[in-house]
Amino acid sequence: MKNKTSLLSKAYMALIFIFLYAPIGVMMAFSFNSSSSTYQMSGFSDYWWKRMFLDSAAMSSLKNTIILAVATTICSVLLGTLASVGLFYSKNNLYKKAMMTATNIPLMNPEIVTGISMMLLFVFAGTLIHKSEVLGFTTLLIAHVTFCLPYVILNVIPKLRQFDMNLYEAALDLGCKPLKAFFKVVLPEITSGIITGAVMSFTLSLDDFIISYFTNGPSFQTLPIYIFSLTKKRVKPDMFALSTLMFVVILILLVFMNIAQSRAERREAKKI
Repeated sequence: MKNKTSLLSKAYMALIFIFLYAPIGVMMAFSFNSSSSTYQMSGFSDYWWKRMFLDSAAMSSLKNTIILAVATTICSVLLGTLASVGLFYSKNNLYKKAMMTATNIPLMNPEIVTGISMMLLFVFAGTLIHKSEVLGFTTLLIAHVTFCLPYVILNVIPKLRQFDMNLYEAALDLGCKPLKAFFKVVLPEITSGIITGAVMSFTLSLDDFIISYFTNGPSFQTLPIYIFSLTKKRVKPDMFALSTLMFVVILILLVFMNIAQSRAERREAKKI
């Protein structure tokens, strides 16, 4: 009976993985199609990859996306780490609960609601300062930090709760200044949470479309928005190549994040 249950569970998991990843596999295969057909493989060729890399608009959008993702990650990690430490050391439980609830709002709120509301906020702010073209890199950065910040906080705070504060107090008793004690004692213990939050912020910013669609301007276009603009015409395999490139980058980052988490867990297990 147990063997049958095990086989059924494995078959069920296999079907789920096939359902989730078969479309991505088909897309990756057609990105190497020798013809422009999107339903029939004519042969293997890297023509569409070469054409994608020679497309100046696509490369410009890719560069903008990477710049935005890196800037979002840096801002989210700095603000998220500071916010996590402040919330952890706060002695007002009501304040901590209120802030954690506010932190969860961007996670639970539908992206289209967040995107439209932030667009209206930026346009309203632009009218106050008498600026017509307010949407651009700055508004995209603010919007991306808004929905990436909670992921950093929710990854760093559990690490702070696991940390033995007696070590920090011992460092202070031995003459270490608070800021130096934080960097020497506390920061190494929460580094795994910071790395996880940074990788999640980078991947979320890299492939975000809905919020970016409402908060971007004509002067700054990201790769997801560029890919969406291509769907208005006939879909060609160069778009498959772009999508495959994004998928591979995100997959590598997720593997890196899992490796970092497993190493941190092994270190913690050795300490215990």
